[in-house]
Amino acid sequence: MLSIIKADGTAEQQALALLRSRSGEVDRKVTAVVTEIIETVRREGDAALKQYAERFDGAAPAALEVPKAQIQQALAAADADFVLALRRAQENITAFHARQKQQSFLDPQPNGVILGQRVRGLHRVGLYVPGGTAAYPSSVLMNAVPAKIAGVGELIMVTPPGKDGSANPDILAAAAIAGVDRVFLTGGAQAVAALAYGTESIPRVDKIVGPGNIYVATAKKLLYGQVDIDMIAGPSEILVVADETADPRYLAADLMSQAEHDRLASAILLCTDEAVAHQTIAEIERQSQGLSRREIIAQALENFGAVIVCQDFEQMVALANEIAPEHLEVMTKSPLESVGRFDNAGSVFLGRYSPEPLGDYFAGPNHVLPTSGTARFFSPLSVDSFVKRSSFIYYTEDALRNAAKDIVIIAEKEGLTAHANAITVRF
Repeated sequence: MLSIIKADGTAEQQALALLRSRSGEVDRKVTAVVTEIIETVRREGDAALKQYAERFDGAAPAALEVPKAQIQQALAAADADFVLALRRAQENITAFHARQKQQSFLDPQPNGVILGQRVRGLHRVGLYVPGGTAAYPSSVLMNAVPAKIAGVGELIMVTPPGKDGSANPDILAAAAIAGVDRVFLTGGAQAVAALAYGTESIPRVDKIVGPGNIYVATAKKLLYGQVDIDMIAGPSEILVVADETADPRYLAADLMSQAEHDRLASAILLCTDEAVAHQTIAEIERQSQGLSRREIIAQALENFGAVIVCQDFEQMVALANEIAPEHLEVMTKSPLESVGRFDNAGSVFLGRYSPEPLGDYFAGPNHVLPTSGTARFFSPLSVDSFVKRSSFIYYTEDALRNAAKDIVIIAEKEGLTAHANAITVRF
């Protein structure tokens, strides 16, 4: 299942090269299929969505939009403990993201000039939520809560119908709690196209967020520019940094918590103690026997998992920053002392009682994170993801007169004489 690699400058780099191979170019056949779906939805609107629902989901819904009464009924009928857990998670997510909100500002200056920036929520955002066996109510909260805090005017959710043409009730319950405005039963690339262009029923949005399969991800990539998107997400990944004080039981459990997502998921352990490495592998063998997705876990670990024994903590830090993982767990004696050393990670989990699922569901920071090494330059989903900024300028006649010479010099240096003329004509 997993082999131990001793870091020597070469062996670990070969293992990392395999990890990077997961994020290659999208299959041309997928791109061709998605392109056709997008164009069909653009031409035929709702009719195309119903056709694709019958083809891909098993049945077309009686109506594309889920009535608001049905959404509230799903919440009322949901398991009480599940609802309570969602509400507690919502409180934590709200508290964390509320601190991210930025204010507009006005900067009046003594010479009469006024500069400023206006920050406002986007008018309308589309939220894609997978359905069926891959239904994630937590993703509804993680995407909808910061959007609402940002001041998004209208939040439109799309989710695939089940084989009977109905919505997943857990998804509807989460939508009710998160304050989603409207819900439509459509999924796949066709749902992304509907959000980007609009149909007779589904309004066009300014931005599309939310996870999905390769067809959804490809549609978002192809439609970027027509509409904004959150990110191009790849398979899930976790990197655990551990020393001799780490508990192999916890290391094994946390590695498998991400490996169960997908056969392409990556789970890597960096440690400085070879005994811990061997014990962790043994724990994976033992614990996986009782897990429902053990076959997926085994394949993910075999293809994209690794246990790398490093010479010291410094080498682990360097490798972690090179990998730039989606999730980074620090299982060392003094994890808080090293938090400033890890520059490239989507989210960092510190200590033995901060496992990755805590962030997925409950703690508050967003679980929509950059993957495939893009944590080097991308950030997690946040309130900033749902706002746009406009700057504004007000100059008096005297203030512009004082600046005119400098502006004209720069404009003429660039050969843009009409720019210069727009200044000189005023004086």
